[in-house]
Amino acid sequence: MKSPDPSAPRTSWLRASTRVILLLLAAACAEPLIQHLPAEHSLQAWLEPVRNTLIALTIFAAAQLTQILISLRLSQRRKGQRPVPKVLLDLLRVFLFAFATLVALSLFFNRDLSGILTGSGLVLAVLGFAIRNVVADTLSGIALGIEAPFRMGDWVRIETLGQGRVQEIGWRTTRLVTRDSTYMILPNSQISRQRITNFSAPRKEFRDHADLILPVDLPVAEAKALICAALAGARSIVEERPAEVQVVRYGPQGISYRVKYWVPQLDHEPLCRDEVFSLIDLALRARDIPFASAPVAPPCAHEGALREDAA
Repeated sequence: MKSPDPSAPRTSWLRASTRVILLLLAAACAEPLIQHLPAEHSLQAWLEPVRNTLIALTIFAAAQLTQILISLRLSQRRKGQRPVPKVLLDLLRVFLFAFATLVALSLFFNRDLSGILTGSGLVLAVLGFAIRNVVADTLSGIALGIEAPFRMGDWVRIETLGQGRVQEIGWRTTRLVTRDSTYMILPNSQISRQRITNFSAPRKEFRDHADLILPVDLPVAEAKALICAALAGARSIVEERPAEVQVVRYGPQGISYRVKYWVPQLDHEPLCRDEVFSLIDLALRARDIPFASAPVAPPCAHEGALREDAA
């Protein structure tokens, strides 16, 4: 994969600046040059169209230059900061070129912007009613881009819709890739109405837990030391955050323990859970310690990953 050229952004705004300067010079020199021609010359009739065309091109070039400069400024981020959503950059580009188009139309039709905006507003109202679902998805996409509840690469769960890693955030739809490599395309208007759980913010790692019941005749301190020693050699969980063992229930049928451990990111959660149970099972069998006969709740209380605050 080719690495991006660091001089490319600078080259782009230099080209845009040069284009604006040249068009400004052409617009300023066109009228004096044509006026020096004989009065009966055919180019005299084209003076105003040529001048308006050059001014319109200058406005479009200035809009492009403004878009490049603002995009470069927004794209500059410090380490640890998230990138600006692509939909915001697209919205900026559309706004600038729409404004440039309105100004150009006012030049060619010799009308002020208020008349142009009134006519275009009526057309947009009719089109908006005809494509209201598309408009709803687009406006929801803009809202998601501004509020940024998730970014590309985040693992999210959208209630009643799906769960996966954000692949792309578009104007109308957001695309997710599930842990089973299934590609999901969700309308932004539906996403904005659901509860969103972001497993990658503010950090990718999160704490998961597993519950188990051991016999009463096994001392609590010994059980905790046994489980912690078993998980000390785990490779899939976060090494810098050791596992914790807590007693959650004490009764004649057995003592309930909750083993808390840190998962690097959501797609590693099944692998971490499998290794945790395998290591605990291996340690218990090595000491001939049976599980209690009481019914055990499902090992992980959440579907996907339940984030808890670090103790």
